[in-house]
Amino acid sequence: MYSEQIKQLQSHFKSHSKSKEYIGHTAKVHSVGWSCDGKRLASGSYDKSVSIYTLDKEILNKETTYKGHGGSVDQLCWHKTHADLLSTASGDKSVRIWDIRVQKCVATINTKGENINITWAPDGETIAVGNKEDLVTFIDAKTNKIKSEEQYNFEVNEISWNNTSEFFYLTNGQGCIHILSYPDLEVQHVLKAHPATCICIEFDPTGKYFATGSADALVSLWDVDELACLRVFTRMEWPVRTISFSHDGQLLASASEDLLIDIAFVESGDKIADITVEAATFTVAWHPSRNLLAYACDDKDTYDRKRDAGNLKVWGFPVE
Repeated sequence: MYSEQIKQLQSHFKSHSKSKEYIGHTAKVHSVGWSCDGKRLASGSYDKSVSIYTLDKEILNKETTYKGHGGSVDQLCWHKTHADLLSTASGDKSVRIWDIRVQKCVATINTKGENINITWAPDGETIAVGNKEDLVTFIDAKTNKIKSEEQYNFEVNEISWNNTSEFFYLTNGQGCIHILSYPDLEVQHVLKAHPATCICIEFDPTGKYFATGSADALVSLWDVDELACLRVFTRMEWPVRTISFSHDGQLLASASEDLLIDIAFVESGDKIADITVEAATFTVAWHPSRNLLAYACDDKDTYDRKRDAGNLKVWGFPVE
């Protein structure tokens, strides 16, 4: 049924398997993400800074570095429809919003704890940030004021809205996915997704599926409407830390402490390609309109193995 598509994709990546590496930071990169128009890539690092790169066909150029956070930048998230707005969550107990047009921070929102997760609702109106104490703070993106806070009595890992911003999802330490209505945050469903900690969650661009990655080394694919698990991707051997759907929803990238990033065909689970890496991978992100995958690993400096490299890579360029 899908064999022709699978063959085409496998063949595409045989000739488009080049990775390009960019040194962006002086310490490890925790998070990468593309702007909604695909023209820019942002990276957030343990060195407290955010770097912005511009993509021109096959070339990525570093545009600027934003400083201001007093702690590690653990996760970043672009506005879903406004290509110039970027939000960052930091261990310095704040969220910052950056405007690429003026190249500076346009808002700093102080929160109660060390922030580790951030997500921007697809309708652009709300930013949610989760901290190490399992408190989720909801910020009004128009006024940059805190709207509400929710304290959970379980380990909250990644958080996300669905594609219509009507439901809010969070993954937890007991392997569950909590689905809450938004904005009233009433629990609608609790899915027992994995036997181990549920680490990451991602919605596919078509709105049909979401996927979760777990400490059990599995990635599960769910039907958004039926809330049924459709298939499980089993090629990883270590806890799955980060996942990303490609722009057309055909591919799912998964990464962990395995020394490869797995690229799977969503509808069948078939392997399309894999990317060999030298260290644990923290973050992966597909480009919003091209088959290019940005990622960052726990790489060490080539000359000083004790030092983190602070680099990121983009895979999927044509092999010369």
